[in-house]
Amino acid sequence: SAEEVVIAAGKRLSEALRSMEEYGKISEATKRRSDEATKEKGFSHQPSETQKRRNAGTPKQRSQNEAATQPGERPLLTEQWHTGEKGLSQELNERGNDPPWSPLGKGGGAAGQWHALEKLRYRGYEIERRLAMTIRARQRFGQVRLYVIITESLCRGGWFETAEAALRGGAQAIQLREKDLPDGELLARARRLADLCREHGAMLIVNDRADLAVAAGAHGVHVGQDDLPVAAVRRIVPPYFIVGVSTHTIEQVRAASAQAPDYIAVGPMFDSSTKPQGHIAGPATLREARTVTSLPLVAIGGITRGNVSQVLEAGPSCLCVCQDVIGQADVEGAARAFREVFDRAAAAIAPRANDKPSLSVPP
Repeated sequence: SAEEVVIAAGKRLSEALRSMEEYGKISEATKRRSDEATKEKGFSHQPSETQKRRNAGTPKQRSQNEAATQPGERPLLTEQWHTGEKGLSQELNERGNDPPWSPLGKGGGAAGQWHALEKLRYRGYEIERRLAMTIRARQRFGQVRLYVIITESLCRGGWFETAEAALRGGAQAIQLREKDLPDGELLARARRLADLCREHGAMLIVNDRADLAVAAGAHGVHVGQDDLPVAAVRRIVPPYFIVGVSTHTIEQVRAASAQAPDYIAVGPMFDSSTKPQGHIAGPATLREARTVTSLPLVAIGGITRGNVSQVLEAGPSCLCVCQDVIGQADVEGAARAFREVFDRAAAAIAPRANDKPSLSVPP
């Protein structure tokens, strides 16, 4: 009957949107659209089994449950969305011109629900579009191994030439960190660096300033504990934007993970002249962070070629380096040295892909 077709289509929509929400707390806006879509006509939106497992138990157990959802599982969730959306599209397209709908016109009853489902389907398309862009950006940042901070006062040479040399040496992401520049000059630098990073297939992240990052055409923004929360940043930036957050304690790592940034920076690993801290997180905090989140973890603060082996043993996804690259006479060579040691460590654990991440430096 017509009513059965509407119910079947509604269930498909609910399943598809739930899969997208399950992907990973992409943003508050995505979750809100999913809730609105599935509740608008009373379709069931019960937690999936994955959500039930993730939400069960004490806060500590929930953190462990979240960490147990490995990044490799997440593409499967997007696959579920495509399967669900395809099923709904087929239901609407194949049944939409059936005789039961023609006499009902655009009035109430089953036809009214049918038109509501059409509206929800297009809303689903928009969520899927945003989700796809977010996934691509996350996956791209997940491949970054060396992330270099550019601050002019710490550069041995010119800031632009330093950034260019770091990229030639293998940096895959640059962070522009300038706290005291006027907005106009900061925007101009960000635009130049965004163009430079694109030429090298790298990403530009702007420190603190989401507004200028968007205006400059950067790839993302990095915020600290005293800056805008991730949810607020998501309202400013486009869906493909990388949003990273700084943490210094395991409690902050847990809180950051709940906000669903695209990466979490943990530091400082050691005492740092770039950003002095009263508290040194150290490799031990990084190692513990790996047990409570599956998000990419960026090791940051005081990392040098002399202590990088201690950091790699804690299992970071990426190294973020400043002074020991940009303050060197041979910036390109310094960047290349960090990339090589990380790549050797990653290659050493490749045969043990199912083990917990640990990047011990091979002998």
